[in-house]
Amino acid sequence: RPPVPPRRPVGGPAKRAVDLAVAVPAALLATPLMGAIALWIRRDSPGPVVFRQTRAGFAGRPFTLCKFRTMVPDAERMEGGLRTSARDPRITRSGAVLRRTSLDELPQLWNVIRGDMSLVGPRPTVPSQLERYTPRQRGRLLARPGLTGLAQVRGRNAIPWSQRIEIDLEYVARQRLLLDVEIMLRTIAVVLGRSGTYTGEEGGFDLPAPTSREGAHG
Repeated sequence: RPPVPPRRPVGGPAKRAVDLAVAVPAALLATPLMGAIALWIRRDSPGPVVFRQTRAGFAGRPFTLCKFRTMVPDAERMEGGLRTSARDPRITRSGAVLRRTSLDELPQLWNVIRGDMSLVGPRPTVPSQLERYTPRQRGRLLARPGLTGLAQVRGRNAIPWSQRIEIDLEYVARQRLLLDVEIMLRTIAVVLGRSGTYTGEEGGFDLPAPTSREGAHG
């Protein structure tokens, strides 16, 4: 039987207090910018302004992630699925700019305020991928998913999920508020450098199917 998850994610109340102290004023300050982006998306292509998708949060609990839409509607059902490349034809004109600058992530400030996410933590995955995690890999679910994380500043989408999970497990083991501050500062350089925005040749979800290895269903 799988272990009972802890009552609180790593970092506890102190980490949550920092999340609110930063996310609330950031969301308020960014509201005019988000309004302008919403209008741009609306004029650029048909479809909703905000893309919503169910993701796995702390302890694997599902939540609805919000981000500005950067692709045509129902893009995940088209050829390419969840994998994207720099020249993906499904990406809209506004979406290309939003992805390049990471401004498409701004609505996730509301996910942080609601408690679904944290400023720093493992990036959230889709629930269907959790069945491929080993019991050890599920340790990354001991933290709230983050807007940014240790794996984000060490390669982002350009590295495979198996490597990202190992980095996330390192974060869970090392989590301290000073580490969170370091990651947020390093994120600025990553965003300005526009590195790892797209999956590339080595990135993507590479965990084998549950039937191919023992214990993957645990």
